Amino acid sequence: MGNRGVIHNDKKEIVRPFKLKAWIACRLSFKERSRVVMTPQRWTELFFLDEATAFAAGHRPCAECRRGAFNNFKLYWIQANPAYGFTIKTPIRLVDEVLHTERMDALQQKKCFNENLSHLPDGSFVQWNGNAYLVKRAALHLWTPFGYTEKLQLPANTVLSALTPKSVVNAYRAGYQPQVQELPVSN
Repeated sequence: MGNRGVIHNDKKEIVRPFKLKAWIACRLSFKERSRVVMTPQRWTELFFLDEATAFAAGHRPCAECRRGAFNNFKLYWIQANPAYGFTIKTPIRLVDEVLHTERMDALQQKKCFNENLSHLPDGSFVQWNGNAYLVKRAALHLWTPFGYTEKLQLPANTVLSALTPKSVVNAYRAGYQPQVQELPVSN
């Protein structure tokens, strides 16, 4: 489940893409807390198929309900993105600032970058022929809201539009392994 702050109105309509620069991915249940979806004046729940999908949307692990994943992600992210000069003591809000510059342009449109398929680690998302695909074991797996379906093999030198922010892709290369919903057996 994701959180970008309060992005809905009292009629439960999404009215903005985000309110905060900290876009987090949370557990569906934590400490027996219970919420009503889209409670007025409370953060808006966003639901994702898996962690790889949430990361492609620009989210990162929550520091409260996903502390282990948060610590690992921050460590790998810092190791993989040395140009920022961050250390493990760097406040996460500075990482959030970087992620924010990578996820949307000035018109609040999704930012992407081009990358050779052979350079994309497992868990990355790409766009091909207008559809979102997960990269796993050098193949593309079509994303749907209900799971991954068809498997597509492209030449390794194919240049694709990467949907996952570049610094997150770097963290994957450094060793962070996002949770991915199980792929169909035939894939």
